[in-house]
Amino acid sequence: MFPEFVDTRPLRRAVDDALNWVVANWGGAFEAAARPLLGLLNAIQFALLATPWWVIIALVTLAAWLATRQWKLPAIVFAALIFLGVMDLWEDAMITTALMIAATLTAIVVSIPVGVWMSRSLRVRQVITPILDLMQTLPSFVYLIPTVMIFGPGKIPALLATIVYAAPPLVRLTDLGLRSVDPAVIEASRAFGANPGQRLLGVQIPLALPTILAGINQTTMMALAMVVIASMIGAGGLGYQVLQGIGRLEVSRGLFAGLGIVVLAIIFDRVTQSFGKQLQARIGLQEVRI
Repeated sequence: MFPEFVDTRPLRRAVDDALNWVVANWGGAFEAAARPLLGLLNAIQFALLATPWWVIIALVTLAAWLATRQWKLPAIVFAALIFLGVMDLWEDAMITTALMIAATLTAIVVSIPVGVWMSRSLRVRQVITPILDLMQTLPSFVYLIPTVMIFGPGKIPALLATIVYAAPPLVRLTDLGLRSVDPAVIEASRAFGANPGQRLLGVQIPLALPTILAGINQTTMMALAMVVIASMIGAGGLGYQVLQGIGRLEVSRGLFAGLGIVVLAIIFDRVTQSFGKQLQARIGLQEVRI
């Protein structure tokens, strides 16, 4: 046994008491601040569930064709979506997709400005990089504890946990993409009289867009990776079916729900990657390898 040099119980009680104080005094404010996120998630979920299944299949298959201009990926997407319907997983798949879309959109709104900020300041990068490391390596159950205490089980803590887990790749790749832009191009834009905002929006972001799209792709995959954990605190969807399969020892339920998650991952991964490659071909950039 490792010798006990310091009694950590007072420190643990202080942390617990501090969190209880936050819940008691600021819980209502946190719930009010998170209400727009809940509204976004509910709106996306309602739209997906209210749209006829054949319309969604047609739109996603069309997006796959527009991304590749070939028949292979649309055929795979069509077969995958039909699989979700045949296996009676359609509604759960739409709930999971709504959570993933809401988390990804929120991560985009937050992560891209942070990535831009990091690319412009070495000191900011040195401060934020350890935070990103902590967000990616800290077990999700750790930050689920305070969110569940503040908001209670439900969609908000599930969405917040998904955002925290999924945002870091987009921040990193936005920073990397902007710093990878050729300095000669930036200097040329400066010589033509472009101000910092014009250089960012007109030169840097367009040239870094393939890398930023790769970050969005990774954020989407990370959000899907959280669906099982998110379902444990009330998110529902395919992850809840996996949990039910575990709890009831129903191999078929867990297997088919897991395959449904794989299907969604394949669809979003292949479609977003294809759009990214199409964009790279249009602007003549090579893929950035990390």
